[in-house]
Amino acid sequence: MKFTDIFIKRPVLALVVSLLILLIGLKAMLGLQIRQYLRLYNTTITVTTAYPGASPDLIQGFITTPIEQAVATAEGIDYLTSNSIQGTSTVTAYIRLNYDPSQALTDIMAKVQQVKYLIPSQAQDPIILKSTGQTTAVMYIGFSSPELSSAAISDYLTRVVQPLLSTVDGVASADILGGQTFAMRLWLDPARMAARGISASDVAAAVRANNYQSAPGQAKGFFTVTNVSAKTGLEDVTQFKRMTVKSVDGAVVRMEDIATVDLGAQSWNSSVAMNGQQAVFIGVQATPTGNPLSLVTGVRALLPEIERNLPASVKMQVAYDSTRFIQASIDEVKSTLGQAVIIVVAVIFLFLGSFRSVLIPIVTIPLSLIGAGIIMAALGFTLNLLTLLAMVLAIGLVVDDAIVVLENVYRHIEEGKSPPQAALIGAREIAGPVISMTLTLAAVYAPIGFLGGVTGTLF
Repeated sequence: MKFTDIFIKRPVLALVVSLLILLIGLKAMLGLQIRQYLRLYNTTITVTTAYPGASPDLIQGFITTPIEQAVATAEGIDYLTSNSIQGTSTVTAYIRLNYDPSQALTDIMAKVQQVKYLIPSQAQDPIILKSTGQTTAVMYIGFSSPELSSAAISDYLTRVVQPLLSTVDGVASADILGGQTFAMRLWLDPARMAARGISASDVAAAVRANNYQSAPGQAKGFFTVTNVSAKTGLEDVTQFKRMTVKSVDGAVVRMEDIATVDLGAQSWNSSVAMNGQQAVFIGVQATPTGNPLSLVTGVRALLPEIERNLPASVKMQVAYDSTRFIQASIDEVKSTLGQAVIIVVAVIFLFLGSFRSVLIPIVTIPLSLIGAGIIMAALGFTLNLLTLLAMVLAIGLVVDDAIVVLENVYRHIEEGKSPPQAALIGAREIAGPVISMTLTLAAVYAPIGFLGGVTGTLF
């Protein structure tokens, strides 16, 4: 007795099993996470150390080299890169694919602490940052203006747009890219400073002394509590200009005497443009378990409100949307499935001439794909470009097997056997070859799974 005989002799059992596969498969399919690519723990850890004023050679010899040698001994390192520029050392560790990111971060932090005493005391403490997952945001939104500066646009986005986007379900962060932070800029004039006997250290000391942030606390009495506010900081350009830098024998040197003061961007090291105008971008990052399709839908629902409240000269534009590729893949699977069903129906009807025979592949093709969702969910797969591509290719196998089995059963009916006998004999004859054919195709692609690196992880 063959395995297929059980379902042919007991049609109620076959119907119940098919319904279970359908229901459990639909539940599994709806619960699968949707991503552009499969989940990869691709981690980079960056160690950044600032030493203001130090030359690249000094940075390389006394900061970059000790840190690089220490980090290289940590577990899980694939390869290292380093960069030493004026005032900054950067060491980047690329972790092996799918290595535990937390373990790698802990090891590198411990290694950096071991050589911290070798770093010059004037240098700032090393900053260690971990980046895991895809480096590209799900969505990029650009904001440009012909009138406002990048610092002004960044200030508005930080206060209004960024908190609003962070409320969308599935958003991990809304990162501002290419923006500038407002800062008070003091453009010192060396000639005027030399004439008044003032050095850069005198200016720095004056700024620290005059722009002091205090926390005086409260004054408490009987049944009264008064909050004390001491305005010890400088708040606008005028106050910075009138700030006293040096006072000798009644002669007062103010900041405006030796410098030009203005409110501008903290740094001019980068500039971003969109359509030829100064711009700032917001990159919307998804949570590890977030659904990009629902995330982008939620973000797009907020865009009309955001655009309505923008300053008059600011224009907004969606520069990149990764879900277009995901949705295109899903649409391609639907289109391929529909085409396969139409072709199968046409071929079977033309060669067999029976509408009843047409119903069998129409049922088996969707049921097989839905049933595959159970195995995908059990193995931790996601719906991504690669798994959807695999489904498109698998449709051909399912169609092929359905037609072969159906044609063999139909042949026995034409030879005079009853439909139940034809089904029993036809399924017995074809079950082995169909399974062998499927295993043969799987064996052809199986060696790819033993490859290492990104290729082995993807396939």
